[in-house]
Amino acid sequence: PGTHSSIFDSSSLFFPEPDRRFSIFRSHYRHRLSNFVSGCKNMSHNPEVLWAQRSDKVYLTVALPDSKDISVKCEPQGLFSFSAIGAQGKLFEFSLELYGKIVPEFRKNVGLRNIIFSIQKEERSWWPRLLKSEDKPAPYIKVDWNKWCDEDEEGNSDTASDDESAFVDEDGESSDDDGLLYLPDLEKARNS
Repeated sequence: PGTHSSIFDSSSLFFPEPDRRFSIFRSHYRHRLSNFVSGCKNMSHNPEVLWAQRSDKVYLTVALPDSKDISVKCEPQGLFSFSAIGAQGKLFEFSLELYGKIVPEFRKNVGLRNIIFSIQKEERSWWPRLLKSEDKPAPYIKVDWNKWCDEDEEGNSDTASDDESAFVDEDGESSDDDGLLYLPDLEKARNS
């Protein structure tokens, strides 16, 4: 009996009391959780990106209200990169490897709720998809059905006609600042 108590007493030197073990565990994971949360604040987010095409261009609509510090890089091999600061100072960014080659200059319309880009294709053709990869696109990339036009409807559809006056060159500013997505039915009603 005496040896068991001495072994028990000496083992308490190696293993802290239960309350002490729990507080060490709790403080360790509280610190790790705090680091994770602060890291999440600095992480970038992906804005919703809507796309449509014509035989000669691609439209990208980035849904990002109150965006600031917009930075865009457009490379001839089809790489399109976007970053901006959104509401509450969050960083939003994405890069797309487009299906085909493009003209590096682009036109944009910056509104209150979104930024619309018109990107010229290097060769006039209909792409089978937006991205070069055949994998399913990221969930933030969606078809813009308000701007969509089928290949056989391009020349004779009201949807196919776009208002190029709303766009400006890549370094300029847009005069159209309503920031609303293009809605063909509303356009028809407004013109009536």
